[in-house]
Amino acid sequence: MRNRNQMIHSSRKAEGKRLRTEIRPLLSILCLLFSVALAFTPMGCAASKNAPSSVQTSANGQHEITATNNGVPADDSAAFDDEFGMLEDELAEEMVVVADPLEPVNRIMFGFNDILYFWVAKPILQVYSGVMPEPARLGIRNFFNNASTPARLVNCLLQGKNDAADTEFRRFVINTTAGVLGFGDPALDEHGLKPVKEDLGQTLAVYGFDEGIYLVWPIFGPSTVRDSIGMAGDQFLNPLRYVDPREVSIGISVVKGTNAGSFQIGKYEDFKAQAFEPYVAMREFYIQYRHKQIQE
Repeated sequence: MRNRNQMIHSSRKAEGKRLRTEIRPLLSILCLLFSVALAFTPMGCAASKNAPSSVQTSANGQHEITATNNGVPADDSAAFDDEFGMLEDELAEEMVVVADPLEPVNRIMFGFNDILYFWVAKPILQVYSGVMPEPARLGIRNFFNNASTPARLVNCLLQGKNDAADTEFRRFVINTTAGVLGFGDPALDEHGLKPVKEDLGQTLAVYGFDEGIYLVWPIFGPSTVRDSIGMAGDQFLNPLRYVDPREVSIGISVVKGTNAGSFQIGKYEDFKAQAFEPYVAMREFYIQYRHKQIQE
């Protein structure tokens, strides 16, 4: 019996090592893909240069193709690396499975998003990052992160995370005033208040809603039924969604998505080079990543 347990433990460790090799870049990739999606919708968030992330899939990582997210998430690759370090230790011991009955259709959508990245998103992002200095892009990212505070704050309250809600409120006040409308992040840099990442997809999970099935949306990327509902709901808490006229609101979202994606150029190429089966690797990572967020 002891030898059998040792064999099972060794097998789990080997599986965890394989997954770590394939999915290490996925946090950053989810962010990039969701950033592309945000260029077409008025919802999203950004992070400080030094801010650790907790994904906005956006389902949509929320969702955070990201997401969102719901979902999913955040657009700071350094923060993603920090969170990955906490996540990877548990992958070999706990694997959450979500049904993928629409895999043939999802693979088509995955291929569509792949083409969209190389033929549309990447050229735009390269031009933008070439003409816009990094300090300016960091300020813009901070501004959008600050503007998306209401969605995170409300979801913290709905989940009963009062301390996290207090942190979000204090960050908003400090960054809006001392940070000049959020273009700076003194709440983190001077007060050590780390951003909180909560979305409606996580809130629904706390209230007992099941993931449903795995989905891949055109432009929006990986999600589940629950995260998709959460991503749509979070948009109603985005102040920029209510900017008039509608064309201006869309333009703001285009700037946000393009700016966020400019920090992720090359991540998707790294992902494809390392993943044995990109579709499966993306699916498995997204599911485990969202599960980890919910557990926190």
